[in-house]
Amino acid sequence: MALLLWTISWQAQAHFQELIPDSDLITHETGNRAGLSLAFTHPMQGGPVMAMGEPRRFGVIGPEGEQDLRASLQPIELDGKRAYRADYTFKRPGDYLFFIEPSAYWEPAEGVMIVHYTKVIVGAYGAEQGWDSEIGLPVEIAPLTRPYGLWSGNLFRGVVKRNGKPAPNTRIEVEWRNDGSLTPPADAYITQVIKTDANGVFVYAMPRAGWWGFAALPEGNETMLNPDGKQVPVETGGLIWVHTRDMR
Repeated sequence: MALLLWTISWQAQAHFQELIPDSDLITHETGNRAGLSLAFTHPMQGGPVMAMGEPRRFGVIGPEGEQDLRASLQPIELDGKRAYRADYTFKRPGDYLFFIEPSAYWEPAEGVMIVHYTKVIVGAYGAEQGWDSEIGLPVEIAPLTRPYGLWSGNLFRGVVKRNGKPAPNTRIEVEWRNDGSLTPPADAYITQVIKTDANGVFVYAMPRAGWWGFAALPEGNETMLNPDGKQVPVETGGLIWVHTRDMR
């Protein structure tokens, strides 16, 4: 019985594609170079990590236009599973929208292929220009709150778009990237769940410092082949990562 309950609990865990920069802000004090970590995992629980295939797209849109960054990806191992890391040099003031289209991940426990289009915005040298731009991903969260320079307790607002149009009544899963300092008192505290309103807009107050992941999961009827060659449903999600700091 204990094993059955553990299996049900594990299957209910939310999957998050991480795209985490060393900092959400680039200043003269931080220097002009930062790393980005890419992993597919369960952030609030600190794992397990799932093996990533080679990303289909990895790039940035910034003051110099769009850049393909796939050549900068360096495979690494986390808990024995493949993940990636990349380094980037910021040359001009402005906002940099990093994004990834990962290879589809087969989740046999749920019988679905998972594709989570993920982005994170880094502000460089105080220009604050471009953070509300859209990349044009199939599912994308467009921020209505500037997604950096945030205190814990701030409200984060965004609009979920699917194929460029607002997605009303869409489920959004929210998790904090646990640094090991918090043990959730029950499973319901691991993943927060909210929904967009009639205009595709959502709002959430982030109660703790650190990285917060927002995963928009609109319903759809897309299918693709799984590794066994069978047509299965696809969970197409749009994620954004937002960082907060405590006010002290």
